[in-house]
Amino acid sequence: MLVRTWLANLSLPAVVAGFVAVLVGFSSSVVIVFQAAAALGATPGQIASWVWALGLGMGLSSIGMSLWWRMPVLTAWSTPGAALLVTAGVGVPMAEAIGAFIVCALLIIAAGVSGLFERIMNRIPQALAAALLAGVLARFAIEAFLALGSEFALVAPMGLVYLAGRRWWPRYAVPGVLGLGMALAAAQGRLALGGVDWQWAVPVWTTPAFSLTAAIGVALPLFIVTMASQNLPGVAAQRTAGFAVPVSPVITTTGVATLLLAPFGAFALNLAAITAAICMGPEAHPQPARRYMSAVMAGVFYIVLGLLGGAVVGLIAAFPKALVLAVAGFALLGTIGTGLATAMRDDASREAALVTFLVTASGLVLWGVGSAFWGVVAGAIALVVQRLRLPG
Repeated sequence: MLVRTWLANLSLPAVVAGFVAVLVGFSSSVVIVFQAAAALGATPGQIASWVWALGLGMGLSSIGMSLWWRMPVLTAWSTPGAALLVTAGVGVPMAEAIGAFIVCALLIIAAGVSGLFERIMNRIPQALAAALLAGVLARFAIEAFLALGSEFALVAPMGLVYLAGRRWWPRYAVPGVLGLGMALAAAQGRLALGGVDWQWAVPVWTTPAFSLTAAIGVALPLFIVTMASQNLPGVAAQRTAGFAVPVSPVITTTGVATLLLAPFGAFALNLAAITAAICMGPEAHPQPARRYMSAVMAGVFYIVLGLLGGAVVGLIAAFPKALVLAVAGFALLGTIGTGLATAMRDDASREAALVTFLVTASGLVLWGVGSAFWGVVAGAIALVVQRLRLPG
């Protein structure tokens, strides 16, 4: 009965939304993951194992949680966490790094089980959460339009198809953009699928070792940037889209998945924000109740890419960068607009929401923590100042 319901809710836009989410997620940051693994002295086999572990972790958690709650719950690897490892991981033995991943996973589980992170999220006003999401997504739309300057022949037709699709066939606007982009890239001889090395990834176990140095220098900062720069906007994305996914069980699940797969290279799994927005928008399905299948399909594609760890580099390189930017940017326009409309609705919090949006969109990084966290901090300060009552 459940399988029939899931299949009945499956649609072409959901499949395409899931594919685009995975394409954007992998192409935008998989190189950073490779750099992080290399900084720890990983062998080619261990790097492929990292992709295997991350792909399976993201895929199984996304499928399981989306089907359980029938809401789109998409997970991802911690991109800022990977960037942190590029520098913090230098000189750290692989076994101690794996031990640090396990410590980070335990901290994530504690944040979920205790309900602490959910209580923090509940104190963030809706206007600031919506502005945060819009700020996180804005750079993708900006980069899509900037790509017109260097790839006009590819991006401009995709933009026209998107506008026409939104006017006459809204459910198929993004599939149309993706299809046209791939056709144009193939016609220009730039869709290089022939160079992909189709090999299965083999998981490589690394026995963890624990040290105070790795716990303080790797695990703790990895936990902080994952929660502040990834899980915080991930929850904001869900709430702005109108999905009341229970926060604590989701955070706990990502921690457990990280814990189980850490010995194979899963350094930190968390809620997705940018790619999740693709699966939660109207492009995935006009009916919100059926959008969860887009996250399920993203999970399927995650697993496929994880199993084909050795082919990931070739698969990602096969798509022109401008094509990926354009598909992501156009797919996120509706979500950005909804976020800004929600953020600016209330006169009393409008300026604070604007500050949140601008700081988040700026890409500011302080002490290794990304702009999503600082956007909320700046917006909260602005809100407090606006509501401050002076004596007399």
